[in-house]
Amino acid sequence: MIPAVSILHTYKSFGSEQALIDIDFEIEDGSFFGLLGPNGAGKSTIINIMAGLTRADKGEVKVMGNDVWRHWRKTRRSLGVVPQELAYDWFFSAREMLRLQSGYFGYGRSRYKWVDELLEKLGLIEKADESLYHLSGGMKRRVMIAQALVHKPRIVVLDEPTAGVDVELRKVLWEFVKQLHKKGHTILLTTHYLEEAEALCDKIAILDNGKLIAHDTTEALLGRYPFRLLHLKLKEESCDLPEQIQEKAVSFEKNNLVLRIHRERDHIADILDMLNSAGIRFRDLRTEEPGLEEVFIALTGKNND
Repeated sequence: MIPAVSILHTYKSFGSEQALIDIDFEIEDGSFFGLLGPNGAGKSTIINIMAGLTRADKGEVKVMGNDVWRHWRKTRRSLGVVPQELAYDWFFSAREMLRLQSGYFGYGRSRYKWVDELLEKLGLIEKADESLYHLSGGMKRRVMIAQALVHKPRIVVLDEPTAGVDVELRKVLWEFVKQLHKKGHTILLTTHYLEEAEALCDKIAILDNGKLIAHDTTEALLGRYPFRLLHLKLKEESCDLPEQIQEKAVSFEKNNLVLRIHRERDHIADILDMLNSAGIRFRDLRTEEPGLEEVFIALTGKNND
């Protein structure tokens, strides 16, 4: 099967700044793929190269097997990009804007039904004939999403789609995107909300300083983190913890003690024996598996912001 996206030993610099350094990975057709990294990692540069907005210095980028530079007509028909920044023409209504966008790809009235379907599914139907100027920021973002989908692209790129949006829009967006994915669309997501990537993506690539530092299934990435959290509710609010326990403590507030323990080296029974020997009793305990945020920080040494 032809990959949806192939990024082959790709380099890109802007002046003396190396934006991408030997980036090499593929996105399988039909996958829900997360592209993560702190600001300046190179995520937007990859998307811009895919969309034909900038050109790689070296290497090759293909969309559905077609080179993005040599076969740009085919690749742009396969790609629908929802950018971070709002960009719209306030002289048009949402319906007019989508019909115009449809025309750019050579579709006429035959796509008007699909335009109306997009308006309805994204909760825009009641505002469809209002000037974009009068729509809220959340509504404008919905129009941008519809605009990227009006030509029914095989690959949908969501570049920080929920940044600064309300809970309602986030819910509407993810329901719609999940439906697209079920219908066979490849989804490429960049986001600073790591819990979204963890819940939605089946595979993830992590960039840092222009380099690819991880590329694996979400499950395998989570398995790389060697620690988990042990939550203990102690019987007393204050006590002197043994030194070995203090070294593992993440927080200790009132009678809630949280320890970071190694999956293989630390055994819960041994920790409880140490507490018992120190005269410390507990009422309850539970373990918590790490999330993508912990893995991300361990790999990059940074928060995803």
